[in-house]
Amino acid sequence: MPQKVVIIPTYNEKENIEKMIRKVMSLDGNYHVLIVDDGSPDGTAQIVHSLIVEFAGSLFIEERKGKLGLGTAYIHGFRWAIKNSYDFIFEMDCDFSHNPNDLHRLFAACSEQGADVAVGSRYVKGGKVENWPFNRLLISYFASVYVRMVLWFGVKDTTAGFKCYQRKVLETIDLNNIKFIGYAFQIEMKYTAWKLGFKIIEVPITFVDRLEGVSKMSGGIIKEAFLGVLQMRFKKISPAK
Repeated sequence: MPQKVVIIPTYNEKENIEKMIRKVMSLDGNYHVLIVDDGSPDGTAQIVHSLIVEFAGSLFIEERKGKLGLGTAYIHGFRWAIKNSYDFIFEMDCDFSHNPNDLHRLFAACSEQGADVAVGSRYVKGGKVENWPFNRLLISYFASVYVRMVLWFGVKDTTAGFKCYQRKVLETIDLNNIKFIGYAFQIEMKYTAWKLGFKIIEVPITFVDRLEGVSKMSGGIIKEAFLGVLQMRFKKISPAK
């Protein structure tokens, strides 16, 4: 059976972390979980440590000192996953905005349908968003339109953070050259994979706004994404050496 790991970055997710871990571990398919915690002061990491004995060999945690950003958390997780020889590497939020049951569908897109990167997409046919305020939905949708116009890029949900990568994609991308840390990171990773010739398939999902915990969205993250897309347009992209 191919080795699969779900990378979940956390910062102050005590309300969600145990429920999320138990849900992923209950799925068929032998999914492993790596938590990358950025020094959560609410005790998120301690909850994970309390579960590691129960899920020995399947649950892991990497702890970092301070809130260092979503992008660097995922890159830390990618390097860990490559070092530990995982074949399929997933990104997923901890707050249940991404339905863990959809992990199977992302895996199938890569293992059966020929995708190198599978994206859980809100904006393809069959995808939708629930419980988001209308203004946030508009910002997200038109952000993806803006990205496609600037980068001439065909992915409809460019800021999506629910993904499955085949290992070869993350080995080929020069992770040292991925510069953004917020939502621009999600755009940069997809765009880089596409520019390097990898096949991206969008899988329709229902995205549900978090019910517990606090959103990490900020004005700075939105600004980084807007300006970052312009920088990406002229960035030279080469595979890792």
